[in-house]
This record gives sequence, structure tokens and C-alpha cells, in this order.
Amino acid sequence: MKKTFCYACLLSVSLLCADVRGVKAQAAPAPEVVEVDTQGPSHPFPHFWEQMFGSGRAILSLRQSYRDDLREVKSITDFQYVRFHAIFHDEVGFYDEDAAGSPVYNFSYVDQIYDGLLQNHLRPFVELSFMPKKLAAANNLHPFWYKQNVSPPKDYDRWGAMISAFAKHLVDRYGIDEVSKWYFEVWNEPNIDFWTGDPKEATYYHLYDVTAAALKSVSPGLRVGGPATAQAAWVDRFIRHCADNKIPVDFVSTHVYGNDTSHDVFGTDKPIPLNKMICSAVDKVHNQIKSSAKPDLPLIWSEVNAVYDNNPKVEDSAFMGPWLGDTIRQCDGLVDIMSYWTFSDVFEEQGVIKKPFYGGFGLLAEGGVPKPVFNAFKLMHHLGDQRVDVASDSMLVTRRADGSLALAVWNFSLPDDPDRTVNMTIHLKQLKSGRQAEISEVDAEIGSPLPAYHAMGDPAFPTLRQYAELKKAAALPPAHIEKIKNGTIDLTLPPKSLFLIEIR
Repeated sequence: MKKTFCYACLLSVSLLCADVRGVKAQAAPAPEVVEVDTQGPSHPFPHFWEQMFGSGRAILSLRQSYRDDLREVKSITDFQYVRFHAIFHDEVGFYDEDAAGSPVYNFSYVDQIYDGLLQNHLRPFVELSFMPKKLAAANNLHPFWYKQNVSPPKDYDRWGAMISAFAKHLVDRYGIDEVSKWYFEVWNEPNIDFWTGDPKEATYYHLYDVTAAALKSVSPGLRVGGPATAQAAWVDRFIRHCADNKIPVDFVSTHVYGNDTSHDVFGTDKPIPLNKMICSAVDKVHNQIKSSAKPDLPLIWSEVNAVYDNNPKVEDSAFMGPWLGDTIRQCDGLVDIMSYWTFSDVFEEQGVIKKPFYGGFGLLAEGGVPKPVFNAFKLMHHLGDQRVDVASDSMLVTRRADGSLALAVWNFSLPDDPDRTVNMTIHLKQLKSGRQAEISEVDAEIGSPLPAYHAMGDPAFPTLRQYAELKKAAALPPAHIEKIKNGTIDLTLPPKSLFLIEIR
């Protein structure tokens, strides 16, 4: 019996070892092999994802912290435009009425806001919102912390006169050559709770018509567009309205977030995953424009992010690197400008920030600390302006003007998916000998301040010294250089990582 028991034990251990070996084999799958023809077909690849960023409301742009973050993002991207809400909020002090009820305009803060952008070599994408209290038909305050008024005007003629005065002042101050390079977007997300006109769509169109006429009365060169909707809504009907009624429109704008529902965006109950929603919506609107009476209208996606709520597992995490790469890959060719919401956590829609990492929308956390998504934008900036065809959903291959190649490679998984490491072999066909690869990486450990923050005990209010340590921890190390042997690069991609490979 003892001998039989020993044999049984040995058999059990043997089977257990076999099981363990099987688990290990599953954890280390064969490398994914990608063939890249470096001289293969390509197409233009404008950097549509880094032309514009959203930000907290207008008045925040007067803060030093806002402008510091602005310059930091400008330094790592081809950032040209800034979009923010509430240039007409009463805290900006623009609109008032005298004792007789006549309008009084005060451009003091307006000028400081736009001067600050231009001094930092950026232009405004002017969202014309929200309603000044004394011009509002009702005291309809939005739940955001800064309580903007989302009512229609009490007098549309007075609204039009205000828009004309506003635009004329901008042209007088900055010149038509400059202001004609700006964009003027009418309102923000009128299809949801940012507009209380009734019925929503018809009253918004009236607001748009009056606004467009007022802007064009100042100069036909001023660019106006809309409908600035959430959930990619109304675009086909908006274009039809403008075409049928001969209303000026120079561009189309709308929004979507990765966790918007398929019901809200497409009117169906078919689930669409977080990494497919955005470009599915972009494709929908792109096709609506192409099949409309105005097929050449530019499409500006004036708000986009992986999620519309504050989720630290998303916005603060390494997930955003591969998410960005994959979103750019899917949306290429469908949109003219895609504006990430937002460049900074100098942002107060839910109130004053209570801790540095709370799932804020910004590339930079409070105190100017770079998040992984900041470093992802930094790496993606180095892609070329020609995209080379490649059969992979995890890679962008680009060619620069000088003939060098830049590849973005990523390991994507959803936030709650199990982490997995990916091994990849890249075969570079028709690559001249003697080339080398400069490889940079963003993942949960590299280019992220979170490990250092957790080691500090997650302080709600870091000291100045701790902020300096977090910035240092978030900084990308220098690229490491590898010789390319036989046209092959072997990579091990940690979970939720993004790599930039520059081949010179």
C-alpha cells in the first residue's frame, strides 16, 4: 500500500508539473510576426490627432498653471488650436446691461484670454457659449460646478448683435488675416443638457442661423460651424438644414466618447467595445457628410476621449498609450481634426480637484505631472507624414520626409481585461543594411508617475518636493539603440504598452 501510495503521489506530482508547464506555455505564446515592406504603398498621414486640444472653461486660461501646462503640451505636439467652454459666462464679465436695459460689452478678460493663447503661438477654436445671465430667457443653470446658464436668449436679435460686436472687436484687435484662421463653433452639445431650448433641435438651428449671419456680417472670411453635438448626433439633418435654407456653414463638429452607448450613437442595442466606438462614430459622420449636399465640409471632432467620466483605470493609466495608437490607426482618413479632451487637469467641472490622480481628462495631472497619455502623445508626434500599408491592428508604419521610418507598436487590452505580454517579430523588407533602431516605450512602469505616487502613500496634497519627484518619475528615459540584424526587430511588449521605433 505504501508503494502504491508513493506511485500515486509521484503520478500526481508529474501531472501537476505537466499542468504547470501547460500554463506557462499558454502565458508565453509564439511571437506575432509582422511583415513590413518599407518601400511599399503609402498614403498621406496628416497628424489630425495633435492639432487641437480641449481645456477647462475660458476663465481658467488666465491662471499660471493653465499656461504652464499649455506650453508643456505645445512643446511635445503640433498643437495649433485650443477649445474651451464659456467665453460668455458672467465670470468673464463680457455682457451686461445698463439701467435702461441696453447692452454693455466689456472685453477686458476676453482680450487677456485670447492674447494669452496667441502669445503662446496658439489660436482659439471659439466655442460660442454659454448664455449671459441678463441675456438668458430663464435661469437654467447646469449642474457643473461653475453653473453655466444653458438657456436660449430672451431676444435672438440681441444675441445676434452681441455676436457681431464680439466678432468685430476680435477683427479690430487681431486683424482679419489672423481671425479668419480661427474657427467659430456655435454652442456645445445642444442635444443633451447643455441646451434647454424646446424643441431642442429646432431652437438650436435658430440659434445657429442667427449666429452664422452675425459672424458673416462682420466678414465672410470668418469660419462658422456646428452642431457641436454629443454622441455624433444631428449632423446629417444639420447639413440638410443649412443647405435647404442657404445658411453659411464652413465645417461640421461633433463629439463622442469611447463609453457612449450604441443606443445613443447608433440607435441600436448592439454592444460596441471601448476601442471601437469612437472611430465607428467618426466613420458614420464622415459618410453622412460625403453623402450630403455639402460633401466637402471639413469634419472637426471637437471633443474625444476614451471615457466621458473620471475613471483612474483609464485616463491616469498606461491604457491610454495603446488606446491612442489604435484610435489613430482606425480614424486615419476619416476626420480632419480630432481634439483630445483635455490637455490639462486645470479643470473644474466637478469642482476643485481633491487629489492629483482622480481620472481627470488631462494629459497633465495637477502640479503639471505628466501622465502616460502625455508621453504617448510625445512619442506619436514623431511619426512621419506618410503611412505605409501593413497588415497589423497593432502597428502604424510611417515614412518621414527625409526617408527615415517611424513605427508605433502597441499591446492593447481593455482596462478590466487580464494583462498579457506580447512577443512580436517585425520583418522589415527592402531595408538598407547598416540601419539601427531607436526604441522608446510607455507602459505602467516607464513614463508613468503612478508607481512613485503609490510609493509615497497616495498623498492627496503632495509637497513641492513630492511633485518634483513625480515629474522625474514620469519622464521618459532616453531611447535605447539596437542594430537591426537581417532586417528583423524582436520586441517584448508589456501589458498596455506603446512603443516608438525610429529607424535611421
